[in-house]
Amino acid sequence: MARWLPPGVLGLALLVMAGPGAAQDPDLQRQIQESQRRLEAIREERTRLQAEMGQIQGRVRDASAELRNIEQQLSASRSVLAEVDFQAEVSSTQVRETTAELLRTREELKEDKAILHRRVRDIYKRGPLHSLRVLLGADSFADLLTRHRYLQLIASYDRALVDHVTLLEGALDEHSRYLEESLAELGRLRQTKLGEVAELRSVERERQAALGQFQDRERQALTRLEQLDADEVRMTDLIDDLERRRLEEERRRALSGVGREGPSTLSGADAGSLDWPVEGDLLYRFGRERRPNGTVLRWNGIGIQARTGTPVRAVKAGSVVLAGPFEGYGPTVVLSHGGGFYTLYLYLEEIGVVQGREVEAGQVVGTVGGSQTPEGPHIEFQIRAPVAGGAPQAMDPLQWLKSRSETP
Repeated sequence: MARWLPPGVLGLALLVMAGPGAAQDPDLQRQIQESQRRLEAIREERTRLQAEMGQIQGRVRDASAELRNIEQQLSASRSVLAEVDFQAEVSSTQVRETTAELLRTREELKEDKAILHRRVRDIYKRGPLHSLRVLLGADSFADLLTRHRYLQLIASYDRALVDHVTLLEGALDEHSRYLEESLAELGRLRQTKLGEVAELRSVERERQAALGQFQDRERQALTRLEQLDADEVRMTDLIDDLERRRLEEERRRALSGVGREGPSTLSGADAGSLDWPVEGDLLYRFGRERRPNGTVLRWNGIGIQARTGTPVRAVKAGSVVLAGPFEGYGPTVVLSHGGGFYTLYLYLEEIGVVQGREVEAGQVVGTVGGSQTPEGPHIEFQIRAPVAGGAPQAMDPLQWLKSRSETP
């Protein structure tokens, strides 16, 4: 009987009745749905940026605003590509698993059909009176009962075999249909990826052209002090824009009854308790610095010296609102912690997160860069916090980070 009903028959029957989707990891399905929601939100943001670019170009040409818009488009395009890659990888895995299951089902069906055909031939050869002859051949009443139970068992075996073959045929059809759907979805995702790669390359070319125009206009015209001031103005504009959009989203959620955003992951109570984003010596402190030549620089963050490629970690959990190049600071990551609090990781070499994703405290957001700056390999770490309910302002990070003895 074990031969007719393998141990996996019951599990396979439940799987077939539920359909291929029931075998998938619910957590994986949730991740795919979240990825699709993020993808839709990022695409909407990119569309808004493209519309904004048209307005910028329709006014008197502002190279700085144009460059800032393109940099945000580039960050959004990379995030779209990351989400499409994730969904394509999941679809590829599903195709591989379904193909393997399809092959196993075909082999099992082939084997069971061969057994069923042999049973049908045996029944045909014995003739329709075989069961009666078996019963009449009994030499006692006990033998008659034994033979009757034997015939019932054989009949049960045969019915189970027929049912199992029918079950496998249904499973084979279901797996074939699901495989076709998965292959179609994978093909669609691959075509989408080709389009997104082309979009990313187009935006990168636009950035290079805008950057060249911006640098040509600014080259030889700014001292180091003026460069830092110009970069800081652009960074402040970016933070103000991000905060304005956050407040608009919060108002929209309140009007729609969705509810307010979750509690801020960073607040004044965290002052003096945050881990450093990277271990290293201080190059410069927050505030004014007078150079030996008499030049006075103003830093809106702290410079932390470290070897190029050293991992840089988030000091608190937050949402990635910018992950891409930013003129003056190179590869940049900006995290929003809610409530108008932001942390900025500047002068990175590589970026390890994508816009729209959530990160945990201690998660790597990138690696140390800054080798092309006058200060050498380092990162600049900034904290922006709301002041008296107003716009976020640059704060001294040393008042927020755990105290250390070293000084620049």
